[in-house]
Amino acid sequence: MTALEPVLVALGELALVLVLLYLADHWLHQHLQGVMFLLTNDAEVALWLYALVLFPGVFLHEGSHALTAKLLGVRIGRLSILPKRVGGHIRLGVVPIENTDFFRASFIGGAPLLLGSAAIVLIGHFVFGTPEMVAALAAGDFLTAFSELQMAVQMPDAWIWAYLVFAIGNTMFPSRSDMHAWPFVGALLVLFAALAILAGAGSILLDSLSGLLAGAVRWGVLLGASTLLVDLPFFVVLFLMEKALEHLTGRRIVYRA
Repeated sequence: MTALEPVLVALGELALVLVLLYLADHWLHQHLQGVMFLLTNDAEVALWLYALVLFPGVFLHEGSHALTAKLLGVRIGRLSILPKRVGGHIRLGVVPIENTDFFRASFIGGAPLLLGSAAIVLIGHFVFGTPEMVAALAAGDFLTAFSELQMAVQMPDAWIWAYLVFAIGNTMFPSRSDMHAWPFVGALLVLFAALAILAGAGSILLDSLSGLLAGAVRWGVLLGASTLLVDLPFFVVLFLMEKALEHLTGRRIVYRA
């Protein structure tokens, strides 16, 4: 159990961050559409403005699918990054990909998350110094964290980089179609681990992987916390805009759960 403890703690932290990210992402997509509708009073114009705000992230998302498919030798159709209503949902972009095996499909489906995460980590590390900021927050050193935040915000192009993190972070998560091969690959990994345990190699496997897993999960926590930190001012602005527009127009958007 000693080898498992750091992994379990890190997984608990990651689960919390992922839940917060999911809730933030859901709130953002709903209210960004709502603000654009209040602003224009036209559903189609609001759709295009909503897509325009998230364009850098949508471009990276669909481009990641296309690039990964090409690298893995999987043929693709014409990439589109134009918004479209499909049934009761909005599709911000699409790249048709031919049917392939489960492993290549898993890599292609997960590419936006991997490349989007890499982009956010690079921006956070080289532009905002988010590792130091998040480490200070984790240690309860709020003065240092606030000082780091002040330095980041005072950079002349800080809001451009923050906007890119915002757009990428809220469009990098896989869709249901992106994840269709993940259950099969996950089941294979679980089967492999079970066979290793039955063969008596469970403790060796755990000892060799625990440090690697803990480190990978910590990076996930850092990525999620950094994204939430950068998202926060945009969410505040969006909330205030919505309330101001509701007051000015006399209309109110009711969101589905």
